[in-house]
Amino acid sequence: MSKRGIDFLEKWMAEHLPNAFTDDPAAIADLADQAIRAAGQAGISLEEISEEVGSVFYVIFDAMQHREGGCQDLV
Repeated sequence: MSKRGIDFLEKWMAEHLPNAFTDDPAAIADLADQAIRAAGQAGISLEEISEEVGSVFYVIFDAMQHREGGCQDLV
């Protein structure tokens, strides 16, 4: 993952996940889609983000499962 890809995903998650309270896979898939669309609008490709993390869905899913633990490194 590029540095700007990591920075984008971390910032996006910090801005959007505090308002999302769900463990529903469909809702998490929607959040992942939103993040991917926002990245595209910022000129960041999905490949640039997923080189290291694999699946944006699983990164967001994991973050939702560990909400009480604070910030978690993506890499």
